[in-house]
Amino acid sequence: MIDTSVFQGKTAVYFTLGCKLNFSETSTFAKMLGEMGVRPVAKGEPADLCIINTCSVTDVADHKCRQAIHRLVRENPAAFVVVTGCYAQLEPQHVAGIEGVDLVLGSDEKARLIQYLSEAWMEGEKKETPYFTQKTKDIRSFAPSCSRGNRTRFFLKVQDGCDYFCTYCTIPYARGFSRNPTIASLVRQAEEAEQEGGKEIVLTGVNIGDFGKSTGESFLDLVQALDNVEGISRYRISSLEPDLLSDGLIDFCAHSRAFMPHFHIPLQSGSDTVLKLMHRHYDRQLFADKINRIKTVMPDAFIGVDVMVGCRGETPECFEETYEFLNGLDVTQLHVFPYSERPGTAALKIPYVVDERTKKERCRRLLQLSDEKTQAFYEHFMGAEAEVLFEKATRGRAMHGFTRNYIRVELPSAEARAEYDNQLIRVRLGDFNHDKTALVVHNS
Repeated sequence: MIDTSVFQGKTAVYFTLGCKLNFSETSTFAKMLGEMGVRPVAKGEPADLCIINTCSVTDVADHKCRQAIHRLVRENPAAFVVVTGCYAQLEPQHVAGIEGVDLVLGSDEKARLIQYLSEAWMEGEKKETPYFTQKTKDIRSFAPSCSRGNRTRFFLKVQDGCDYFCTYCTIPYARGFSRNPTIASLVRQAEEAEQEGGKEIVLTGVNIGDFGKSTGESFLDLVQALDNVEGISRYRISSLEPDLLSDGLIDFCAHSRAFMPHFHIPLQSGSDTVLKLMHRHYDRQLFADKINRIKTVMPDAFIGVDVMVGCRGETPECFEETYEFLNGLDVTQLHVFPYSERPGTAALKIPYVVDERTKKERCRRLLQLSDEKTQAFYEHFMGAEAEVLFEKATRGRAMHGFTRNYIRVELPSAEARAEYDNQLIRVRLGDFNHDKTALVVHNS
């Protein structure tokens, strides 16, 4: 039995590192605690509770997690500090040993955050930091999450975990095997988001194309069901493995009421040699076929692509294959990140190692290619009319929003209107803004 009195009147600060899935989960923590009487901390006010949701996708992410924990402990010396997320799952003893941390919750345990907090606060003094984690095979719980936090868009968690075990990746160890809730439960959450004023929902997860393993359903079944929630005007799919992106799904999105012409697809490498070393489930021809299929039925679609640079086995020849492959693809933007050694991964057995200087140069070239592709895509729509979902602007700042095909649009601060927040407004797209990150609304 949870004693709700221990939560009343307390203040909390929430800090998230990593992916959209983490942000979605943290927002849900805040919502749950808010219902128990915990309010967000005001500026300059010390917190009673700190919740840090961590990432561990790279060694840089691990370092940022440690920095964040130390900073929040320093800024809130009297707070009860909870660390959860992937880094907490993979390195619980290390996290528990950080001075000021009071509770460490792994991937299975964070679903019972309220219970753990209640028990810890009722017990009072402690001698050492407890940590609760499960082995990968025992991570079975699914913590529902559909929340927007301080954003306009809602993030709906539809799946968790991964069965792929790519050689460079620790996510299956941190998140467990693939699992999902029912379509009926997700439709109810989408309906609740609409009742709260939501107009756009982003579907999040670790490997969302794998949806259905727990329930005997399919991702296409889910997309079709969500499309019928009429109060939601827009859906976006956060990331979808190319081998799980079916032609049926592409064709449905091309003619659906609310699923946007916007895809994010991880490639990782444009070299078949490297893809085999990574134990990816496709080759470059399959990837190219998927891009061509999308562009055939949705010529205006925005396509983002994940690319990993400098992984073990990526010789200069393999990198040039990747560069030329991407240069010839009709994609919009590249999410480029350098390979990071992760303890316990099979990639460490691959003998060819790329030095850091070479990684940086390869990243630079691909980021430049990405800028060229994105700007060319934006230029194609200058002067066109588009429907934009605007987001609340910081006082004195320009207002921003996105078109259906994910073009970022800027409304100058002098023209920003409070009533535009979370509203779909039809505008004419003008030229680039000052740093070429958005198109400015044409004011005529």
